[in-house]
Amino acid sequence: MNRPGPNSERAIILAPHGRDASLAALILKEAGFAAEACAGLPALVEELEKGAGLAIIADEAIHSADLRPLANFLEDQPAWSDLPIILLTHHGGGPERNPAAAQLAEILGNASFLERPFHPATLASMVRSAVRSRRRQYEARSRLEELIEGERRLSELTQTLEQRVQERTAELMVEVAAREKAQEQLLQSQKMESMGHLAGGIAHDFNNLLAAVIGNLELLRKRLPEDAATRRLVDGALRGAERGASLSRRMLAFARQQDLKSSATDIAALLDGMQDLLDRSLGPLIALGVHIAPNLPPAQVDANQVELAILNLAINAADAMPEGGAIDITVDQRQGGPAQKLPPGTYVRIEVADTGSGMDAATLKKAIEPFFSTKPIGKGTGLGLSMVHGLAVQLGGALELASEVGQGTVATLWFPASTKPAVAARAAAVPEATAAHLATILVVDDDPLVAMSTVGMLEDLGHRVIEANSAQRALEILEAGQDVDLMVTDQAMPGMTGLELAKIVRSKRPQLPVLLATGYGDLPRGQTLTLPCLAKPYRQGQLQAEIERLLK
Repeated sequence: MNRPGPNSERAIILAPHGRDASLAALILKEAGFAAEACAGLPALVEELEKGAGLAIIADEAIHSADLRPLANFLEDQPAWSDLPIILLTHHGGGPERNPAAAQLAEILGNASFLERPFHPATLASMVRSAVRSRRRQYEARSRLEELIEGERRLSELTQTLEQRVQERTAELMVEVAAREKAQEQLLQSQKMESMGHLAGGIAHDFNNLLAAVIGNLELLRKRLPEDAATRRLVDGALRGAERGASLSRRMLAFARQQDLKSSATDIAALLDGMQDLLDRSLGPLIALGVHIAPNLPPAQVDANQVELAILNLAINAADAMPEGGAIDITVDQRQGGPAQKLPPGTYVRIEVADTGSGMDAATLKKAIEPFFSTKPIGKGTGLGLSMVHGLAVQLGGALELASEVGQGTVATLWFPASTKPAVAARAAAVPEATAAHLATILVVDDDPLVAMSTVGMLEDLGHRVIEANSAQRALEILEAGQDVDLMVTDQAMPGMTGLELAKIVRSKRPQLPVLLATGYGDLPRGQTLTLPCLAKPYRQGQLQAEIERLLK
């Protein structure tokens, strides 16, 4: 609901200085959310008491203010309510670097931090997550009210029927226990969903930065003199950027927003091909055993991603055995899913068991959260198990973890079996060098760094490039009759997305090829791509191959 009231989803904005309030309200209204700005802290509390979905507060508005009215309001919230708050900070003002921000987070409770300047898509994503959380709180309130009403009716009946009181009390005990368990699962689900949205948003912005870095480094390497030392520096920077891209893919895997290419895969053959890689990764102190059940059906998976998942599980297991130990990888098939209640059917099960130190119940509960790690600072990103979990769920399977301190850990992957024969693995074909097809290409991107990199790579290939910094500007160029052979467009742009732009362009120029550049994290949930897509960050060779394919 966009009006004040018990089910309101409106965002109340407190940012009295500058244009932050009007800018945030404009971004949210364009994204479909109701937003209202207020002049000061008393007005903010007054609006929150009328009913709201979340609050957006600039940190400078509350640094020197009396926070007691807001703190009292938050403390007096009913049990079902935990108002989401987004705190707009300046660069470096988050709780990781600023003790004052950490203390403020304790006062505000359910607070998220967003550093300025921020990308509009990031703010919209955080607000969308907060509104979802608020809706679930409203649902919890409704269920609580239903429970209270049921207890009232029970009280009326118990005045004359003592036996019914006892029976109903026993039933309520069971219901309360079930509700507590369901509430705990709901809170955990909300937490993981919110973290997934955050990871996807960060990965999208990170991909844009890496696209500019990688593209410009490639162009720089072509223009450098033949100096071995200089080239080593550039190659090192490129390798570092590629590692960043790998980290971004893991974040998208946890957020379940990566593009997977699943096919019928022979898991036994996949493990056989990984043997040397596993031996080198685990070292001489780890005894590795691989046990494959006979007559194993193919699994419907993305082979490259599953290979990465198995490697992650094996390395995690080895890290738990610094003095050495054993890892056993067992693959078999099962009918029906695990405790996660997967749909009925045949599943290929991959079990990775170690004899390491194991985990206690508290650690096991947090094991698949992103950035959670038991490793010392500087030892790993903490994204391994979260990536594996996101991958398994996105492929229609599940990840199970079982562990006890001193007894080792068992990680079990479940993947749907395929009824099709396994596709034989083959090396990727290297395209033959061909003469560049010179063309006029329209590049649409609102990020000047990414646009500069893409334009530079295209012009280096010999193409003529026309730039547009928005979808509306691109439409103006095309409506003016400009001769264009191909359009390359970003997806996440203010006002109109790349998919929406492509739909309009296709209605006017059906024969014009369109290439969508995206980090996948900015695609609408459930969106099926009907356009050729180039994942950010991309290399010049990948861009060239896609353009040559489309121009043919």
